[in-house]
Amino acid sequence: MYIFDNQSEDFRYPQGGIRENTEITVKIHVKKNFSSNPKILIEKRNNYDKLFCKEVPLSWTGTENSYDLYEGIFTIKEYGHYFYSFVFNENNSSHLYELLVHAEDYETPEWIKGGVIYHIFVDRFYKGNLLNKNTKRKFVIRNDWGGIPNYTPDENGKINNNDFFGGNIEGIIKKLPHLNELGVTAIYLSPIFEAYSNHKYDVGDYLKIDPMFGDEATLSRLCKEAGKYGMSVILDGVFSHTGDDSIYFNKYDSYNSKGAYQSKLSPYYDWYTFNEWKDDYVSWWGIKTLPEIKEENKSYIDFITGESGVIKHWQNTGIRGWRLDVADELPDNFLNILRRSVKSHNPDAFIVGEVWEDAANKFSYGNLKEYFCGKQLDSVTNYPLKDAIIHYVKNKDCRTLYETMNLIVEKYPPQAVNSLMNIIGTHDTARILTVLGNESRPESKNERAVYKLNKDELKAGIKLLKIVSLLQFTLPGIPCIYYGDEAGLEGFEDPFNRLCYPWGNENTEILNHYKFLSSLRKNNVFKKGKYKCIVHDKEVFVFERYSKKNRIIIAVNLSDETITLKFKENMKKYNNDIISDVYNLNPYKYLIILSI
Repeated sequence: MYIFDNQSEDFRYPQGGIRENTEITVKIHVKKNFSSNPKILIEKRNNYDKLFCKEVPLSWTGTENSYDLYEGIFTIKEYGHYFYSFVFNENNSSHLYELLVHAEDYETPEWIKGGVIYHIFVDRFYKGNLLNKNTKRKFVIRNDWGGIPNYTPDENGKINNNDFFGGNIEGIIKKLPHLNELGVTAIYLSPIFEAYSNHKYDVGDYLKIDPMFGDEATLSRLCKEAGKYGMSVILDGVFSHTGDDSIYFNKYDSYNSKGAYQSKLSPYYDWYTFNEWKDDYVSWWGIKTLPEIKEENKSYIDFITGESGVIKHWQNTGIRGWRLDVADELPDNFLNILRRSVKSHNPDAFIVGEVWEDAANKFSYGNLKEYFCGKQLDSVTNYPLKDAIIHYVKNKDCRTLYETMNLIVEKYPPQAVNSLMNIIGTHDTARILTVLGNESRPESKNERAVYKLNKDELKAGIKLLKIVSLLQFTLPGIPCIYYGDEAGLEGFEDPFNRLCYPWGNENTEILNHYKFLSSLRKNNVFKKGKYKCIVHDKEVFVFERYSKKNRIIIAVNLSDETITLKFKENMKKYNNDIISDVYNLNPYKYLIILSI
């Protein structure tokens, strides 16, 4: 009936999310005599309700084989989620295609692109000096750096997450040379605000750094010292909930003030939802230690984003960006105001949201999210790519990876694509080496706590990790190294994925591989170069990153046979002077090939 590929520049140009008032060209091949006057039907939708609809006639431009060729050119003046289809006659219409249109002034920071992000779980990275014990909370000091974090519940059945190994901000400062050798350009810290737990996602005071980690002066010094190496610091903003042991809720009288749990007259009472005051309150995912915030509350919004608010307070210390925890649970209005606050202080600041699904049409809490319309996020955590890469190497089938990359390039704005936080593991997932090498996951938590890959599993895991990390570093976006992945840390779910960095006992084979990848990324094509898949044949995945002046081809072979790659022009291997137009790629190997 018709031929059209929404993921090809030959049929829709430009690709990706499109700026307001940009001329869009659509071409289609229609079977002869099927329709004499096809049209494009364009609809704007919000929460899948139609808000706007118009038709654009297609003009006949010629014939090819048994098809008539048609073309339509149009512009869209207002950002939002659009869908279009082809109408051939009253009874025939085509598939619905997505088209994300973003605000005309939507840009993302240039400094983040082409770099390497390093994610640090602060308590487990490096002990810079003695712990500051100036805290009212109960805690356990661990003197066995590298030991297994406590995972057993107390007598009340509660897992406290209050054991500390001593990692702090001072320790990060001391290890900046290590991060520089690794090619890091941005340091993303897990939450550092005062809180009861070691992970700090239960915020106690947004305006104070936890004494176990340091103080405001230490953070400022980290920003300054990191800047000398060309690194910037990104903080984790947890704005969907607080801790119950916080100055705002104050369930345990830890603070000398009235919290929402203590009094309805508290200035923070309206931040929370009580079904019946005071013990029956709405909590994040039903976790009672994490009372949920009403992010639409004006008092809360002003506290976070106002002139004297949390955002500007910490940006004044020298940080250069925010990672927003559970961004899909933050209302559009809150995100809109937060972006204005962040960018008004520093237009070059980076905002990345934690999103686990397709961010172009994420439907959450009854709303079609507007992350990439230009008024909220710069980019997101790239979990779909993580899952697709792992699926490829574990199942020897690149189909999901091929489709995932096509969808990203088709729908996301290019400036967001080039800023994606490409992860292969985080504080919420099992360690990537364990995921790749483990052959049989132990059933009991006690077994998983002490589990280590055997010799054969480790060897197999490292082989796959080299390929996984290569894809992470070379596909569009910015690789984010979860601290210790480059050293060979293992571990299943939280807290076993949060072990201490093994200083002096790193796996040097893995570490040297990561240093190699970071040196590879210095090629400018990885900053904003376009992506194109060349081969996607089950075990074999070959793609190129290219610009007007540069071209790099990445080829991966997970089959049991050697394959041959034939090019139309002469190429050369990376770090190799041998020039040829034919290359053999051995089983379970990869090639990096440069144009000359």
